[in-house]
Amino acid sequence: MIGFLAVAALAASTSQTEITVYNAGFGLVKESRKLAVKKGRQSLAIQDVPSQINPTSVAIKPLAGKAPFSLLEQNYEYDLISTQAILNKSVGQEVRFVRTIGQKKEVLTGTLLSAPTAIVSSGGASQPTYNGMVIRTDDNRIVLDPTGEIEVRAIPPGLISRPTLTWDVDSPGTGMEDVELSYITNGLGWDANYVLTLNSKGGADLQGWVTLNNTSGATWKDARLKLLAGNVNVVQAKAPVELGVVTKSDAVAAAPAFAEQALFEYHLYTLQRPTTLRNNETKQISLLEGHGVSVTKKLIIDSIDGQYHPGEGEVGTGDIKPDVRLEFVNSATNGLGMPLPKGSFRVYQRDKSGSVQMLGEDSNDHTPRNEKIALNVGTSFDVVATRKRLAYKVINHRRYREEFSIEVRNRKTEPETVYVFERHYGDWRITAETQPYTKLDSNTAQFVVTLKPNESKTVTYSVDTRW
Repeated sequence: MIGFLAVAALAASTSQTEITVYNAGFGLVKESRKLAVKKGRQSLAIQDVPSQINPTSVAIKPLAGKAPFSLLEQNYEYDLISTQAILNKSVGQEVRFVRTIGQKKEVLTGTLLSAPTAIVSSGGASQPTYNGMVIRTDDNRIVLDPTGEIEVRAIPPGLISRPTLTWDVDSPGTGMEDVELSYITNGLGWDANYVLTLNSKGGADLQGWVTLNNTSGATWKDARLKLLAGNVNVVQAKAPVELGVVTKSDAVAAAPAFAEQALFEYHLYTLQRPTTLRNNETKQISLLEGHGVSVTKKLIIDSIDGQYHPGEGEVGTGDIKPDVRLEFVNSATNGLGMPLPKGSFRVYQRDKSGSVQMLGEDSNDHTPRNEKIALNVGTSFDVVATRKRLAYKVINHRRYREEFSIEVRNRKTEPETVYVFERHYGDWRITAETQPYTKLDSNTAQFVVTLKPNESKTVTYSVDTRW
């Protein structure tokens, strides 16, 4: 006869638990366990495993290098006790039904012919309605969709109170065995959130946070936490959190919370202290702090990719609002230098009264050391442009000539520099221009326009295109 030994639940995990959480919304959990085994064939069980566990990923191995038992079967049981589950498994069984009619209670006994498809509140919490339920009473009446309270004689077999992993094993001896339990579970995810606070001197302070979400169905206490940043390929079977603004004046310098290392083609961040991940919890942990970060602001007019109001004819003509782009380098010399996981950026600046105001939001991809981050945070209010196509001439069926003008107007009381991106495709060549340009790539010409306060300038150029 197979015996049954209950083992400590996951909710009681210690610091020997290690959890690696991935960007893709799953986690790898490893636990060191002591299992009490006896000689012979038996069942071992661990309760309170995550409800979103991937049963095919479960592995159990000895820590001493020698297998303490032979593993015959592995099962994941998740048929949990609930009103609906009990009624579904009680079809054909005797039930007792109590309903209140006025001031009088009526008790019916009979056989449950059909379980309800829905249980809804009706007439108060003590009077639920069982939509789809059919009962044949002892006097052969048929009751449909009854309202009231229903009783069963016992909980049907096979239902359990908590998700459970069970193993059918055969052990050569009796004793306590050290094993490592590992599995993958969905419902664990993380992303990075950054707060960039600009100052009046062209610099900024950066505060990075890790936001963890646990909806796996399990709680792990004092676990060693690791985060893997990178696009990990998996075979397929978040609400943003508002962060407080941290600037150099109100931030306290502290040792880094995470240690970073390269792992394969990814980056691994290890929290330098144990932490508890509770079910249905969002947790934030400081990732990094950078002070005195040099930030460059650019106003960019891009008639194709930017924000604009098209006029008649050519797409990209009409009034255009410049994009506001902030750029900085993720380097040690710039107060940073840790590979930055992908996430969202919120940009703030203090007004003249000292209050912090949000300037915009954007997101970044995984950014290595010494690479540039560019954030588009909004559009300019006081700098505007108007783009026109002045001429269009077909030379032949594979060649045409165009002329464009871009008038840029600075309505500020301070000077500005505006970067005008003009995009063309095919084999194109600018044949005449009113000011120099730089060819950034095969499709983009850049004109840099410097403007005094309340000054307007017009860039005009002609372009020949061949296909």
